[in-house]
Amino acid sequence: MAHQTQEPLAQPPGSPAPAPAPGKTSPWIRKHWAGLAACAVAVPLAFLVHMLIPSIPVMTTAVVLGVLSANIPGPSKLVAGPWKAGLGFAGKKLMRAGIVLLGLKLSIVDVLALGWATFVVVVVIVLLAFGGTYLLGKAFRLPGDQPLMIATGFSICGASAIGAMSAVRRSKEEDTVIPVALVTLCGTLAIAVLPLLMGPLGLSPEAFGQWVGASVHDVGQVVATAQTAGASALAIAIVIKLTRVLTLAPMVAIAGVMSRRSSKGGSEQEGLKLPPIVPMFIIGFVALVAVRSIFNLPPELLDAATIVQDIVLAAALFGLGSAVRIRQLFHSKGVSIVMALCSWALIAGLGYAGVLLLQM
Repeated sequence: MAHQTQEPLAQPPGSPAPAPAPGKTSPWIRKHWAGLAACAVAVPLAFLVHMLIPSIPVMTTAVVLGVLSANIPGPSKLVAGPWKAGLGFAGKKLMRAGIVLLGLKLSIVDVLALGWATFVVVVVIVLLAFGGTYLLGKAFRLPGDQPLMIATGFSICGASAIGAMSAVRRSKEEDTVIPVALVTLCGTLAIAVLPLLMGPLGLSPEAFGQWVGASVHDVGQVVATAQTAGASALAIAIVIKLTRVLTLAPMVAIAGVMSRRSSKGGSEQEGLKLPPIVPMFIIGFVALVAVRSIFNLPPELLDAATIVQDIVLAAALFGLGSAVRIRQLFHSKGVSIVMALCSWALIAGLGYAGVLLLQM
């Protein structure tokens, strides 16, 4: 009788994938390792640039390195090929991890120490900047979710806010990466321009810190800008900036409710999962804000968390930057750049008006 080879049993649908055989690399690692390795090279390089030139934030450098890698012949082929999956993972998943860790920087006690008047003024600036930038985006006819992403990033906390909002909106990649590039461009412009205006506008170091905290986008950009006016300006700028960060959770929650309502009918018909009202990483962010506010955490723990957060966010921003194509920024004669500059001027004006109001 001829020997018959027994066919392997088919794996039931929905069952977990079998574990890789000993000595073999998992498919996930084979798919993502090259892009994550590129991040592992880019992040130390971003930190090195910051060490050599402290006025250039790590996050800004990480985005620029990502943009360069995607637009220089040679590396661009790797970005579009073997690096793509790993860079995409960094831009989405690591960004969310960085947002969670951002919660440890924010204490409600520090926010309340500003006083109710300052808190109300900062929140009003955020709302006016968000609404004004969104309307500008619509007026310039930017496509898709770009008006919403730019409004979120410019008014709250830069690329981190864009990442949070894009997750709850499930935005297309091009609707996320262009706003990240624009918020980096304008934040870098603020580092160079705002200190030059401190004297002509007659601002004291404390007032300058208020202006920077209320109008500059990313936390790192705020630090780089405010430190030019001394320690007192830097201290108040950081607290006001983190007060803006505090609005991230409710803004994302509102967007989640609106997205859920707008997509409910279509999702039910197509059998798709509805977007979450509040993503888990935002819940994690709020939880860590509560931990920082309630407990007296050791400075060593906070310093270590800051280092981890900076590394994770730098990798995420390198991944996001690698999805930017320079020609996209100049699409339709650079309309998106012109719109971003208008928004930057709007937010700077609102921040300055807020400073004047607080000095009355």
